[in-house]
Amino acid sequence: MENHYPFALPPLPYPYDALEPEIESKVLCFHHDKHFATYVENLNKLLEPYPTYHSWTLNQLCEGWANLPKEICQGVRNNAGGVFNHDLYFRTLRALPPSMPQPPLDSAIRRVFGDIEGLKSTLKSASLSVFGSGWACLCADCGGDLSIQKVANQDTVLPLLPLLCCDVWEHAYYLQYQNRRPDYFDAWWRLIDWPQVSADYAAHLENRLPIPEK
Repeated sequence: MENHYPFALPPLPYPYDALEPEIESKVLCFHHDKHFATYVENLNKLLEPYPTYHSWTLNQLCEGWANLPKEICQGVRNNAGGVFNHDLYFRTLRALPPSMPQPPLDSAIRRVFGDIEGLKSTLKSASLSVFGSGWACLCADCGGDLSIQKVANQDTVLPLLPLLCCDVWEHAYYLQYQNRRPDYFDAWWRLIDWPQVSADYAAHLENRLPIPEK
């Protein structure tokens, strides 16, 4: 997506019915075309009167919102985070059949979580323990080490790199799963685009800054 003002809603990278039955088309349409679009629209409206910040990237807005004029800082925090998180959410889903992590991500997962089932268990526990609305994310630090992080509302895990994130706002699943967040997580897990996530992790490792010698 465009990485500075004016931001544009990226098209859904697959048909609305591509993720069924795990995520029904009406849920996907509502989530992407209404909720995601609203974050994009609101972010542009907030920034429009402030040309000083039109060159700021989405990452800069997510990390530096506290330095913005106080009349827009909280709104930018909420809406820039909503744009950032939702962009990653939709980009890292794919139609069935399920895929698996590829090198070097697979070995990084084994180092930290034991195996893919260990990662699933840890990430599911984090997703179910988010109180209210928020996200549970698989993240990489600047050295490539993995961790699970939780954030509330539309905060982001930046400056960590989020590789994938489970949206546990009710708008992501309530039309289909009602209060059955565990069932929604399992459905979301089956849809993870592991080749895409693996490629993002590999690119992150390639772009790491060298560690200074002591």
